[in-house]
Amino acid sequence: DSCYLPPLRYPAICTLKGGSESEKQQYIIHGGKTPNNELSDKMYVMSVVSKNNKKVTFRCTEKDLVGDVPGARYGHSINVVYSRGKSMGVVFGGRSYIPSAQRTTEKWNTVADCLPHVFLVDFEFGCSTAYNLPELQDGLAFHVSFARNDTVYILGGHSIANNIRPASLYSIRVDLPLGSPAVNCTVLQGGIAVSSAIVTQTNNDEFVIVGGYQIENQKRMVCNIVSFEDNKIEIREMESPDWTPDIKHSKIWFGSNMG
Repeated sequence: DSCYLPPLRYPAICTLKGGSESEKQQYIIHGGKTPNNELSDKMYVMSVVSKNNKKVTFRCTEKDLVGDVPGARYGHSINVVYSRGKSMGVVFGGRSYIPSAQRTTEKWNTVADCLPHVFLVDFEFGCSTAYNLPELQDGLAFHVSFARNDTVYILGGHSIANNIRPASLYSIRVDLPLGSPAVNCTVLQGGIAVSSAIVTQTNNDEFVIVGGYQIENQKRMVCNIVSFEDNKIEIREMESPDWTPDIKHSKIWFGSNMG
């Protein structure tokens, strides 16, 4: 009962608490590059299913979306927020090919940052709605994102138009009343310039950021702890591991969730 899931590079991945006992943990996979260098706009739901004989299998289904569907992209993020007993997916940023009308033989594989729209995705009904928030001026690709309760935090990223990695930090709060969702963005201080880093949650109030790039061709060999206290966010450096030579000299840091 599983669909075909192609091998994808740079998709957006997050976890979703399953609705049934047999699907306690679900994984949402969106976008990414396919092996033939095309970009995907598909959304997959992967769940771990425990059979009666205690054999564990994966079930993967394709999720059809309606409304303002996020276009094909890579290097973006998807997170799940929880508000008033409901959940919603938040898709932001990334990179895509330039519009087909602008593509020529010489510029066929030219990419551009996506528009800085925030997409709310209802996984239950498959509805997607786009929000244009004035605080977000760039659809930063390869940024770091993490969700806590009803808020998604967007940190760093790379702007291909300006070739910069701004030390930006945004909080996107999603309120889910009975009517239409309310989405608000706040510009915060204390961000760091980083792209393509790895982030994982260590407890309810703490995340760890590993690696990434600080400038082109220069890896970021420091790690950071992101901690929350009384809804205040603090980012500070932590002691880095003793990196092995293959990590030091490999060509890429690819950011995602190690959890």
